Amino acid sequence: MYSDIEKLISMLEKTNKHYDIEKIKSAYIKAKQLHDGQFRASGEPFVSHPIAVAEIVAKLELDTASICAALLHDTVEDCGCDLRDIEREFGSETAMLVDGLTKLVRIPFEDKEEEHMENLRKMFLAMSKDIRVIFIKLCDRLHNMRTLSAKPPKKQRITALETMYVYAPLAHRLGMQKINHELENLSLAYLDPIGYEEVNTTIQQKYGQNKDFLEKARGFIADKLTENNIKFTLDGRIKSVYSTYKKMFEQNKQFDEIYDFYALRVIVDTELECYTVLGIIHDMFKSVPGRFKDYISTPKPNLYRSLHTTVIGRGGVPFEVQIRTWDMHHIAEYGIAAHWKYKTGEKSNKDEIDEKLNWILKIIESQDYSGDSDEFMDMLKIDIFHDETFVFTPKGDVITLPYGSTVIDFAYAIHSAVGNKMVGAKINGAIVSIDRVPKNGDIVEILTSSGTKGPSRDWLNIVKTSEARTKIRQWFKKERKAENIIVGKTEIEKEFRKYERYYTDEQRDEILNNVAGRIGVQSLDDFYNVIGYGGLSISKIAAKLHDEFDRVVKVEEAPKKLFDVTDIKTPSKVNKNIGGVIVDGIDDCQVKFAKCCNPLPGDTIIGFVTKGYGISIHKRDCPNVESNIIKEEYNERWVSAYWDMPSMTQGSGIFEAVLKIFAVNNMTLLVDITTILAEMKVTLLQINTQSKANDEIIINMVVGCKNLDHYNSIVSRLKSVKSITDIVRGYT
Repeated sequence: MYSDIEKLISMLEKTNKHYDIEKIKSAYIKAKQLHDGQFRASGEPFVSHPIAVAEIVAKLELDTASICAALLHDTVEDCGCDLRDIEREFGSETAMLVDGLTKLVRIPFEDKEEEHMENLRKMFLAMSKDIRVIFIKLCDRLHNMRTLSAKPPKKQRITALETMYVYAPLAHRLGMQKINHELENLSLAYLDPIGYEEVNTTIQQKYGQNKDFLEKARGFIADKLTENNIKFTLDGRIKSVYSTYKKMFEQNKQFDEIYDFYALRVIVDTELECYTVLGIIHDMFKSVPGRFKDYISTPKPNLYRSLHTTVIGRGGVPFEVQIRTWDMHHIAEYGIAAHWKYKTGEKSNKDEIDEKLNWILKIIESQDYSGDSDEFMDMLKIDIFHDETFVFTPKGDVITLPYGSTVIDFAYAIHSAVGNKMVGAKINGAIVSIDRVPKNGDIVEILTSSGTKGPSRDWLNIVKTSEARTKIRQWFKKERKAENIIVGKTEIEKEFRKYERYYTDEQRDEILNNVAGRIGVQSLDDFYNVIGYGGLSISKIAAKLHDEFDRVVKVEEAPKKLFDVTDIKTPSKVNKNIGGVIVDGIDDCQVKFAKCCNPLPGDTIIGFVTKGYGISIHKRDCPNVESNIIKEEYNERWVSAYWDMPSMTQGSGIFEAVLKIFAVNNMTLLVDITTILAEMKVTLLQINTQSKANDEIIINMVVGCKNLDHYNSIVSRLKSVKSITDIVRGYT
């Protein structure tokens, strides 16, 4: 009866672990009964798949519940098995793992992308509850990739793409390098079969030419370690096809430039022996400068620890030597999964595992609402699938950040209170702008002030990590709800103006309540609030708003609409005017820039025909525009206007920009500000100050600006001044 799982049972019995063999056999029998009559694309009985997955799970030394879940993982979705039956027969733990592995079905998603993002969210949510779910999921994906050749070409490519960009990086993030490397190689074989074959052929040829060299180097090192009475295991490897492919095709390196193509691995008993072996290796061979990495004293975020050094062999061929203990080796092979092993029948310290998996919880916490699938995928690419940067606090603590993170991300990685009070930063003792990206090994110091009023909304466009973005949004969500509601209402009104139909207040509330309900928001104020603080972008609910608007506000029933900016028609004739602005339908007329809002190239603008003074150009969101555009007496005087960006790029025009600077007053404040302006060659046109309580001061300053980007760079530099707490754009 058990002939087709004898290999699995034999594997488990040889481990001498406390497996419940009878329960595993019962899980197999149930899986075989439920999958009876089902076949894989290869023609094999379907039950061969869960057995193969269970064997891979067993190699990770996971527990009985995990192996039972691997055997039963497709029964709920594919066989209609009730989860309660699994819980009754195999326990709540196995049922929970099977539930976490079951794909989302029977949910009316609006598109495939949304369905894919929701599946990923469920996977990470399941991971946050029990990491074994993703261990089994990776084993499931590995076996599917091993047998992918039976699928049609289109399905092969889709599965390989998902594996390459989701599952393989996830295995890497969890430190499961054996599975990661195999998933990468299998995916590449389907995504670029020609490139895969080219690299694989080159590797085999190169290895054949230097096989004797590697064996001789192994012999030399083994003799020397034995001479020094060190107990060791020594093996060799060549770089994987995908790793070589990535360096050759993505980094444009020649094959001979890959210094770690050959590697020898020395495994010893103690950490002290690792450093002893390192000294012996460097005494035997000439080391390559800049190629030594100590991942023992500074482990990777996925728990990887080892010493790496590259040396030149006697034949002039470079090779890498990796030195580690057996515990380090086990973690290097199996990552987080290495902690799930039996100790007198108990799982290892779960608190330790939870501490290592805080990044998963951060992913879940960053998703306030599930509507923004693009942002979710961007967050995955940045927070999980990116290389890391290691930077230090002034006290010497190591902070790991995704590649490309800024000093603001660093501040929030330390603590949300540090980020919220941040007014500037230093890297290696020098003050830097808040959008500066630290490099590996930099010492970063965050400058804070108790007088700061919190983060700036502009930071949401600067930070790279979801953790920082979430904490900034949480601050605005908690501290600026009234302001958020106003911002949210404004965004909604802008969206409704596109529909060119008038609607009543009752219709608007009905539309918004319906959309809010569809995304799980309870009240209109909460709906406005989440849009205002950035938790949900208008672009992600635009389709829902449009659908509800068309349903509620019928075209044939709608009364005459009020005047709106969309009433401004684009005529057949377009005329250029002085000042780099194009005004539709107005010929040879003077253009002036409104002092109420001081528009800059890059701002969305609109024109107003004045009586005897030409066209006044305003920012589209200028308060004067918002309050007057609906008045019927001004209907014919608003005109469409926009920047002639090619002429702006070529010209050297300077525009006035007003900065409202909030700061803590000190003797060097004005000197620091004017020094920065001088360094940036920015003209100071006007300045006045206003003293407040507790040494606080407001500085109103008019400067010469080229465009909106230039303005933002000025603000960014000024915010590096320690005493400055905030800068907003003001009006003259």
